[in-house]
Amino acid sequence: MKPIMTALVLATTGLGAYAAHAQAPLSPPDATWDSTQLPETRGIVKQYTLTPRGDVDGLILNDGTEVKLPPHLTAQVVFAIRPGDGVSVRGLRARALPLVDATQITNIATGKSVVDNGPPDGPGRRGADQTVSGRIATLLHGKRGEVNGAVLDDGTSLRLPPPEAERLADALRPGQTISVRGDLLETALGKLVDVRAIGASPDQMTEIDGPRPPRGPKGGPDRLGPPPPPPRG
Repeated sequence: MKPIMTALVLATTGLGAYAAHAQAPLSPPDATWDSTQLPETRGIVKQYTLTPRGDVDGLILNDGTEVKLPPHLTAQVVFAIRPGDGVSVRGLRARALPLVDATQITNIATGKSVVDNGPPDGPGRRGADQTVSGRIATLLHGKRGEVNGAVLDDGTSLRLPPPEAERLADALRPGQTISVRGDLLETALGKLVDVRAIGASPDQMTEIDGPRPPRGPKGGPDRLGPPPPPPRG
């Protein structure tokens, strides 16, 4: 009987612990997920990468590694991390590309860290439509590894939709000289072009396909199109 009594006591204790755990409040996400457990990448920051709004959405390290960061962290990143700083990056590394989707970045010298807790990004800004030419130093990528832009030798960032980057892949090759036209935004953080056309020279450009206006239900006419004729009386 003694082994049976022992088993009953253990079962009762286990059920009580489970019930107490079920009634306890859940820990906040930042206490549950420890970014220091993710793989670490170290390097020296070469430059920021910018969104078409002019927000920082990543870094490029001296060895060519591209670090992706959410744009809503722009102010924190610029305050804590600057070109030339040594950094420790925690995040998921891509298999086939030198690309890191970062959740935390730390300035090694100062110890200042920026952690992604997921707040929404702020309002956007637009620049003036201009033409820029230069040689491609490196390509830029989204979190899934899709090409979504490039950086020229002078540090200018180019941004375009991934489907268009794939369609125009022959024009987007490192070492190749290109010309682009689009919204040029110059900030203290860098220069960026939201590309509208791209080509080998300013006289030979292919237009970038932009977003289409929404269409009506079941393939009907565009909502922004002319209204239907009035019914006959």
